[in-house]
Amino acid sequence: MTNKELKALISLLDDEDPGVVEHVQRKIVELGETITPFLEEAWEESLDPDHQKKLEDLIHDLQFEALLRRMKAWKEEGASDLLYGMWLVNTYQYPDVSLEQLKQTLAELYYEAWVNVRPEMHPYDQVKALNHVLFKLHHFGANTKNFHAPANSMLNQVLESKRGNPLTLCVIYMTLAQKLGLPVYGVNLPNLFILTFKGDVLPQFYINVYNRGLILSKSDIDNYLLQLNLNPIDIFYEPCEPIDIVRRALRNLSLSYEKLNELEKATEIEKLLDVLGVEPTTSHRTSEEAGEDEEGTEDGDFTDEEDE
Repeated sequence: MTNKELKALISLLDDEDPGVVEHVQRKIVELGETITPFLEEAWEESLDPDHQKKLEDLIHDLQFEALLRRMKAWKEEGASDLLYGMWLVNTYQYPDVSLEQLKQTLAELYYEAWVNVRPEMHPYDQVKALNHVLFKLHHFGANTKNFHAPANSMLNQVLESKRGNPLTLCVIYMTLAQKLGLPVYGVNLPNLFILTFKGDVLPQFYINVYNRGLILSKSDIDNYLLQLNLNPIDIFYEPCEPIDIVRRALRNLSLSYEKLNELEKATEIEKLLDVLGVEPTTSHRTSEEAGEDEEGTEDGDFTDEEDE
């Protein structure tokens, strides 16, 4: 269809005949994302709030269908690129934010991290140097004042505000660490997402990014699980896959919308989770949102500050 024909089609959304409007809506959905700029232009030109709302709903439906397709394709292609998966989550609320924008912001942080974190350092010192860059120089930290905000699950918002939940802060930390060549991976601990440093030099240890990069031992994890009355199964100690991290990000987001009583959005996030399939069954809830409700704190007992 020509631009003129597309604009004429969109103008029929105002037709008095409900049958015509329904037909036009179906046609727009068939055309897909390519028609979105024309819908946005029509929204800007409209002075009718009802018409604008109709356009907004159509734009959202088109963007959501495209997101479902991209999420499905990411899974089918192996779901190995964590940053891409987190960008897909980001586009649910911020569809105009590009993957390149996120990469550029992370690249700027990486340069500073590269200057401070040297290959010859002891692993503990490497962690402390990265902590210094993120928490001292750039002031990243826990969003304890607005823990349930959906923005905490949106990477672009966390990079901008420097405040996030355990998972998004860990994703930023892990992305930088892995680019530096450090063997740092995510761990699906109940109520609190953490990282593990699993290399060949030292016994495996853990990093609580939500508490400014506090270094933890296996016995710390043992004690934490004991407090939660949970059995110490492998999933609580070993690295998880990128798809597990994206699933957890989506669960956090769904719970955020539930708490805001935005049930339609929560339902849509559940559809995205369905696309990623069922994860291995455990007896716990792996989400940061669950942690505050069930334990009264997002960090459990991991509250001592790490010396810089």
